[in-house]
Amino acid sequence: MSPAPVSPDLSQSASPQLGHALKPRQLIMMGLGSAIGAGLFLGSGVGVQAAGPAVLLSYLVAGALVIIVMNALGEMAAAKPTSGAFSVYAADAMGPTAGATVGWLWWLQIVIVVAAEAMGAAGLLATVWPQLPVPALALTFMAAFTVINLMGVRNFGEFEFWFAILKVAAILVFLLIGLALLAGWLPGVASPGLSNFTANGGFAPKGLAGVGAALLVVVFAFGGTEIVAVAAAETADPGRTLVRAIRTVAWRILVFYIGSLSVIIAVVPWQSESLSSPFAAVLQAARIPGAATAITLIAVIALLSALNANLYGASRMIYSLGQRGEAPRMLGLTNRRQVPVPAVLASVLFGFVAAVLEVLYPNRVLPVLLNIVGATCLLVWTISLLSQLILRKRADRTGTPLPFRMRGFPLLTLLALAILAVIFGLLVASAETRMQFLSMAALTAAIAVASEVARRLRRV
Repeated sequence: MSPAPVSPDLSQSASPQLGHALKPRQLIMMGLGSAIGAGLFLGSGVGVQAAGPAVLLSYLVAGALVIIVMNALGEMAAAKPTSGAFSVYAADAMGPTAGATVGWLWWLQIVIVVAAEAMGAAGLLATVWPQLPVPALALTFMAAFTVINLMGVRNFGEFEFWFAILKVAAILVFLLIGLALLAGWLPGVASPGLSNFTANGGFAPKGLAGVGAALLVVVFAFGGTEIVAVAAAETADPGRTLVRAIRTVAWRILVFYIGSLSVIIAVVPWQSESLSSPFAAVLQAARIPGAATAITLIAVIALLSALNANLYGASRMIYSLGQRGEAPRMLGLTNRRQVPVPAVLASVLFGFVAAVLEVLYPNRVLPVLLNIVGATCLLVWTISLLSQLILRKRADRTGTPLPFRMRGFPLLTLLALAILAVIFGLLVASAETRMQFLSMAALTAAIAVASEVARRLRRV
């Protein structure tokens, strides 16, 4: 029996599947843009202050980890493109409870982050134009991107493509200005040379402890890259498009992050208070007028881009859970334009509620929610790597051909798992992050138990 229509335009089509209108260039830029957010434009200074110039080592470790994770996800997604991505692969590898748990956990994290990004973008924009009310701006952003996501994946992909283009262009301009400054080509501006790499205590003034502390900061900047595996299912040729996206995005992420951080470290002493906005600090050193305002607006674009991508990712994950019976079946429906309307609305509803609560109780609701789900991306990466380890060995054992095989298996997969184990160890060891880890563990256990209970009740 087909479910009753939930709106005039919404009914279960003959095959309630998503479309394949996402273009390869959109997927590539989405992968690149998802890793270039406010964490780079505004938060990278925190890592520099934690480790000094040695923060570059932290970024190299985090970047290597992300590249391995992307390749592992790419191998599984090329073989089985699905909007449930790592949730489906976890179910295939470790059973339906594992798949449902990672799917619901990721969805909860993303919808909370969506609300935080709306509030963050509104707050930043209000620093440029104080007359703009933050609550109204946040709700306007939520409404606008809900409409964009309801217009279909082609329109979403185009919006995200141009958002990513703006961010990439901003970084390229920043790198060119930074190189000109260091080369002494800017009139009236003396080059600081490379002395800041070794001054004020040397390259690693806080030793390995500083590198570890910075790793805890910088690894979260790469969160969101897993959305590429989710989006690949809506391209015309998921296998080939995803492999191309992974190969293109991986090295560009390192170039942009390592290049930007190298310029920042060379120009701004690691102890400087101006690192609260590191890109603006460099542009001000280069005597670029309006630097602070420009970086603020770019950070707003970065947050809105992430909001757009995260709303898309959340809707596709809850849609997949609905399709598999791990969420209400209605969430697995699409309209005639193959848009999962109930899934989009369910994903944005929590964001609206959280944004309103943040307005009513400033700095009390969202920080608590973000603390609970803050380390979720690390757990998703861990489960994805374990799934790839199991599924790759299963495919090799049965002789199943794979469209894309990750190089360096299983050593690279095990290396990434070892890095994640170290990061989890750092989370537990630090008094500031221990509660975040414990909250995530408790939430994961609660979702796993609820999923298993729901599954058994359905069998009765």
